[in-house]
Amino acid sequence: MEDQPTFFDFAAEVGLTKHIGGVEATEALVELCHMDKVKYVLDVGCGAGVTPCFIAKRYGCRVVGVDVSERMVERSKERAKREDVADRVEFRVADAQDLPFEDALFDAVFTESVTAFPEDKQKAVNEYVRVTKSGGYVGLNESVWRKVPPPPEVVAWASQDLGATVQPLTSDAWTALLENAGLREIAVRTYEVNTKDEARGILRRYGLAGMLRVTWRMLSLYARSPAYRSFVRQTRERGILPENLEEYYGYGLFVGQK
Repeated sequence: MEDQPTFFDFAAEVGLTKHIGGVEATEALVELCHMDKVKYVLDVGCGAGVTPCFIAKRYGCRVVGVDVSERMVERSKERAKREDVADRVEFRVADAQDLPFEDALFDAVFTESVTAFPEDKQKAVNEYVRVTKSGGYVGLNESVWRKVPPPPEVVAWASQDLGATVQPLTSDAWTALLENAGLREIAVRTYEVNTKDEARGILRRYGLAGMLRVTWRMLSLYARSPAYRSFVRQTRERGILPENLEEYYGYGLFVGQK
């Protein structure tokens, strides 16, 4: 890792990525994207590769996962081998705002807690649409401000939980990004955040063996990295849940057809 590692460097090192809503949100998103009818899928911001492997196993389709982090891509390849889907899943380093694919290549493109990070979100969504075939689907699972403006303590908690550069939008703003990119038949579902369910969801997403592997990596990193120890201390200090969190903060599924 670099001299000043980021939130995402630590996540890649331990092989743990998450998105709001857990496995249930993934299942709902792929259903809205009609995953049972598609053959070639792109997951933008694949993290440690959990969702691409899940889709390849459940639906038998080919999946490409991309992430800006080379370390995340390495973790994804390791997971694909462990789950015996390396023949159906491919991983590459790429930026959501500049995808290295030809036009109209994929049957479905989706992201989970990714598009809240780029500064130019419209550019990213336009890229998703560009590489999607006519009649295909683009789906987002993203953090949402249920009520604006959010108070400082809620903004601070979201930044600590999801990463310092996260920029949630309102449901209407996310919908507008899809509309501006030319998508139609847009489906929107929004949800409150239940922090207890989120914690349980991580275990279901990774399984017991996977969480033991992640925990071992965390302990090892904590032992050898002063920067990580500082990061953990700061996270604990900022990790108190605001009492009004659910009033302001949630997530949404946004899916449109090209």
